[in-house]
Amino acid sequence: MINLTKLIYWIYPVSHEGNRIWITDTNDLLKGGLMKIIRYTSKGKTGYGIYEVEEGTIRTNEALFGAESFSKMIEMLKTSGETEVELDVDAVRLETPVQPTKNVVCIGKNYYDHILEFDGTSEQVDAAKANPIFFTKAVSSIIGPEDGIDLHEETTSEVDYEGELGVVIGRPCRGVTPEEALEYVFGYTIINDVTARDLQRKHQQWFLGKGLDTFCPVGPYVVTKDEVEDPQDIEVMTKVNGEVRQQASTKLMMHSIASQISVISQGMTLNPGDVLATGTPQGVGMGFKPPRLLKKVTLWKSAFRVSER
Repeated sequence: MINLTKLIYWIYPVSHEGNRIWITDTNDLLKGGLMKIIRYTSKGKTGYGIYEVEEGTIRTNEALFGAESFSKMIEMLKTSGETEVELDVDAVRLETPVQPTKNVVCIGKNYYDHILEFDGTSEQVDAAKANPIFFTKAVSSIIGPEDGIDLHEETTSEVDYEGELGVVIGRPCRGVTPEEALEYVFGYTIINDVTARDLQRKHQQWFLGKGLDTFCPVGPYVVTKDEVEDPQDIEVMTKVNGEVRQQASTKLMMHSIASQISVISQGMTLNPGDVLATGTPQGVGMGFKPPRLLKKVTLWKSAFRVSER
């Protein structure tokens, strides 16, 4: 891929308190020329706005800021004629940009090389190709860019990162075909599918190991789908302490975003603001020998990029 434009950058700095990793300096990393929907708190109230890159400001109006749900925010984006206000992005607190109605729906083992880094067999690869492996992360695990990840040292000693492309649903979606599926997407974001590997092994089913409080950082903003020509031509990258650990194209997914939405929607309604985590590529901490997991003093970044038009 050439002429890449960074859309989303998510940073976990070296500063921390107790066993919690904190996110700071996010505002300096809100770069790129695409439309970004953010959710923020100002003067004790929380609402939505549009981040203006060049000016470093948030553009909003009374209706948009006051939207009580993600679906209402989408409706308010279309309003015109209201007096707009601008706020300095440095003067507000950034929150998670989404408010899903249900747990985050995730897909496991969606990249061939990620299966192999866990010593996966050809049979496991064939099984993952045949049918997508879905699980969920508790909605209570979602945090924003200025919240901290709790390492839960009393519960786990193997906290790992998984940088992923997140998909945000824009309208009620049920029983759709793969050909229709992307019509129901509002936009794209970044998700860190934080995982306690020891709990994942111990309990076999993945919900507990991936659903602890603070284990689902989302954001800091959502890029609208009209800014992304092809979601299967996006580069996902994760850095730890400045070192690139994960870097792969969404072209390498075994199950495309459209097919994931279609399968999930057969019998399950996806609502505006619901979030899908589309799988992580090779390079997670547990895949190294010896493992290279998240510790208190860790700088973690994830981004996705698309080709310029």
